[in-house]
Parts: sequence; structure tokens; C-alpha cells
Amino acid sequence: MEQNQIIAIIVAVLVVAAVVLLYLRTQRSKRLRERFGPEYQRAVSEAGSLRGEAKLETIEKRVRSYDIRPLDAASRQRYAGRWTAVQSRFVDDPNGTVGEADRLLGEVMEARGYPVADFEQQAADLSVNHARVVAHYRAGHGIAVEHAQGRASTEDLRQALIHYRELFAELVEEPAGSPAAATGR
Repeated sequence: MEQNQIIAIIVAVLVVAAVVLLYLRTQRSKRLRERFGPEYQRAVSEAGSLRGEAKLETIEKRVRSYDIRPLDAASRQRYAGRWTAVQSRFVDDPNGTVGEADRLLGEVMEARGYPVADFEQQAADLSVNHARVVAHYRAGHGIAVEHAQGRASTEDLRQALIHYRELFAELVEEPAGSPAAATGR
């Protein structure tokens, strides 16, 4: 075999390898973007493309190790009743109900099998199976932080409760036999 042929084969192999790597990276990005929704863009914006995607894969792996489970019907009903009570108290005590709603969300997360850690880990863990509503959780939490610093109006607190309700509904209202509950998505 001549030297030119060997070089041509090596170049061809490198080109094919580059195309395969590019394809795999594109597929990885697509899968993560579909899985994490808006959280994908958030992670990539914060850490860059490769680091952001690696972070999401790490979160995904961590959440796979959890025992995420649906709530049974009695628990769903009990939590829904408590949520209704929290909402009904808002008019009389808007300051207290946001904290109460946050604590109730923590209880539901824990009952579903999510560890109740710091807020950022909770939001990241939730983003794996609840990407559609985790932005609401972040927004509600942001308002709660503003409230703790004395910078939130009653209207802001109402918005926080609305944001929290989105996550609460998704966590509680998944029927135990639904495909989403069975797959943890």
C-alpha cells in the first residue's frame, strides 16, 4: 500500500469518527433538551454547553437512584385537602400561607421519594421528572425569599402560591396507575 493510500484511509477514518461523534453529541443534546425542557437552557446558560449537559446527566443519574413513587389515593386526597385549606387561609394570612405551602410541598416531595435537601438540589432533582413545572417552583421560591426580606407585596405572595400550586398539582394528582407515575416522568 502506498503512503498516499494510507493517508487517505486515515483521513477517511478520522472524518467518519468526527461525524459519528458530532451525531452522538447532537443526539445527547436533543435528548437532554427534550427531557429537561427549560432547565436545559438554564444549565447550559449557567455552565456552558458541555458542563451544563454533564451536570444534567449527573442529576439524572442521581435521581435514578432515588425510590420515586406515586402517592396512593388516600395520601393524594389528604394532601389535596391540606392544600385547599392552605389556599383558603390566604385571604386572612397571606404572609403565613406561602411558608405553609412551601412546607407542604416539601412533605409531598419527601412522600414521593425525593430527598428534602437545599432548594437548588430539590429543584434540580424535580427537573428530571417534572421539567414542565420546576420553573414555577423556582419562581414561587424566589418570591418567598423576597418576602422573607420584606420585599414582597400581597400580590407577589398570591403569585407565589399560584406558582407553588402548579408543582403541587403535578406531584399530587398523578394517579398511581398512570404511565407517568409508573415511569417516574
